[in-house]
Amino acid sequence: MAQAPESPEFGEWPLKRLMTEVVGTGVKSAEDMTREQATEAMQRILAGEPDHTTLGAFWLANRWKHNNAEELAAYTDVMCEHVEYAEPDADPVDCGANYDGKGKTAILGAAAGIVAAGAGTPVVAHSGDRVPTQKQDAYKHVLDELGIRTELSPEESADQVDETGFGFYYQPAFNPVIHDLWERRDQMGVRTFVNTIETIANPAKADVHLGSFYHLAFAKKVVDTFEQSEQLSPRRVVMFQGMEGYDDIRPGYTKVGESTDGEFTDFEIETAEYGMDFETEDLEVDPDDVADDSAEITESVITGDRDDHFADAIELNAAFRIYAREDAETLEEGLEMARESIESGAAEAVLEDLREF
Repeated sequence: MAQAPESPEFGEWPLKRLMTEVVGTGVKSAEDMTREQATEAMQRILAGEPDHTTLGAFWLANRWKHNNAEELAAYTDVMCEHVEYAEPDADPVDCGANYDGKGKTAILGAAAGIVAAGAGTPVVAHSGDRVPTQKQDAYKHVLDELGIRTELSPEESADQVDETGFGFYYQPAFNPVIHDLWERRDQMGVRTFVNTIETIANPAKADVHLGSFYHLAFAKKVVDTFEQSEQLSPRRVVMFQGMEGYDDIRPGYTKVGESTDGEFTDFEIETAEYGMDFETEDLEVDPDDVADDSAEITESVITGDRDDHFADAIELNAAFRIYAREDAETLEEGLEMARESIESGAAEAVLEDLREF
């Protein structure tokens, strides 16, 4: 197949040339792209210019090579040029958990966000509808099971935040260019850099981002990506080790990384000290009914009808959201606020407001 011709619309770097000269030359010899090259690559991808084979090869080469923060920032900035932003009056915590979801343990983020909202910390969550590669349950599916509308326009999502304290942004509505890549991503069979950048799209323009990681080095890379982005500039980023890579804290020994005004620090916690004195296996649910079981757990904890390890885990995850926004100076204080949100009925009131929205 002939090399794609140079296009004045994009520049001099079609994906095939980037493959043969930069990123696809082998594990040891592959080089990082310049910001200009990565920018052009993403522009071509979103325009639908590369053929399927070339795009797949490019995504795979990026996975083998490992993208640096400059490349991720370039990809993110091009994506953000197409995002439909809707900023609520509230200044929420942005939670962009992995969009491809969970398959074993309960999804606690919706409950944690609602509890935090009841404590006075507005929270935004966003996801798609079982995006590749895992295509498992995510935020949307738990909220659907709770009887909460999720297929909202970005403006409706912003109103939802202001009216209830918790808001959900639906990827096909606020980030349609990434949603349009669904079929090609599905054919890949592995995660690509798109799985990373979609989680930091920040459709509410929040000043605080809460995310998760498998390894601390990734948390630092996300912080560096924000710092190098020309479109996104949250003042504070808090990242922690999550179950199944999701934004639910992993029980046991856990790393936390945070950056405030560009200053990165990391620390360690033992979740047992905060009430999570159990194992990840204790938070598992029926793998065929993750969303349904998670919704049932969410409601029973929020209404005060459940006081077990799921309640402990949801309270601690809520505390992290409260702490991330600096509505509490410590996790201990955030945990007290989360428990009061449940005991006072404030969290349950948020749930009812969401159902009525």
